[in-house]
Amino acid sequence: MIPEFSDRLRQWQRTFGRHDLPWQGQGPYATWISEIMLQQTQVRTAIPYFQLFIDRFPNVTRLANAAADDVMRHWAGLGYYARARNLHLAAQQVRDHFGGKLPNTLEALMNLKGVGRSTAGAILALGFNERGVIQDGNVRRVLSRLFGIHGDLSKADKQRELWRLADRLTPQEGSAANRHAQAMMDLGALICTRHQPKCASCPFIDDCYAHKTSQVDILPEPKKVRQRPTEDWIILEIRNSQGQILLEQRPQSGIWGGLYSPPIESSLRALEDRLQIHDLLEADEIQSRPHAFSHFKVRLHHMRYRMEGRAPDGFSWYEIDGFQLGLPAPISALLRGE
Repeated sequence: MIPEFSDRLRQWQRTFGRHDLPWQGQGPYATWISEIMLQQTQVRTAIPYFQLFIDRFPNVTRLANAAADDVMRHWAGLGYYARARNLHLAAQQVRDHFGGKLPNTLEALMNLKGVGRSTAGAILALGFNERGVIQDGNVRRVLSRLFGIHGDLSKADKQRELWRLADRLTPQEGSAANRHAQAMMDLGALICTRHQPKCASCPFIDDCYAHKTSQVDILPEPKKVRQRPTEDWIILEIRNSQGQILLEQRPQSGIWGGLYSPPIESSLRALEDRLQIHDLLEADEIQSRPHAFSHFKVRLHHMRYRMEGRAPDGFSWYEIDGFQLGLPAPISALLRGE
């Protein structure tokens, strides 16, 4: 074990860490919202979304009582929309079972929809100022390099090793655990970055296994992911003479779940079958652009078609200017011609 690890880490954080994030020192609710946002989103991207989200839903009860479409609208652009759905459901759990206040035990927090062990630990440490152990992506990277943890860190045996190590390093006293959690996050985000880490500025450069063995660029070892081939998606913008656009609410599960979009299929033939419109081959292609999800890539083919009359089953006509129900960011960009 590295001598005086936690004390040295906290001393570094006092001088070089982040102290002006909008959720810091704002209590468990703000901590919870920020932790969910940061699960798949970088800090600089999350900050404006966090501020707008907190303005609209300043407490658990307001979030729990909000319409799902309103929640999704304030999440649109952040991606990984299951996070927003789970956040809304968890807020209802807190409203119904905990009187609108987040619980302050690990077990109760982990029973909330979408809250795992690390998120619960962060809420305890950073929100309640109690002992909580964290292990987000930044922390896993720091631990892998400092202590020479090889292999796929998502595997069960590596997870157990990482959690044991994180628990041993975390101070017992709540306020110290609070500072330790923030410092671990900061070390990973500011110094021990995935690419081009700033080893010369690290307080543990002389203790780091990866640095001493010239394996900084190797650890942590990447998870082997089987790549899916690039898919082609037809995004069919259908408008009527009033300038309205045809949209549907996407299923709650799956990509862009709960948001609204034009008809999307892999081909115009598939769209013809689904919409029962039989001359879609007359649609105009406006543009084509790539888009990457976490585990696969697509090419979005934006096409435009004019029609009148009743909307097909499952769709409705909407005024797109000032649309408030939530569009996926790539779709919104296509429709705005960006």
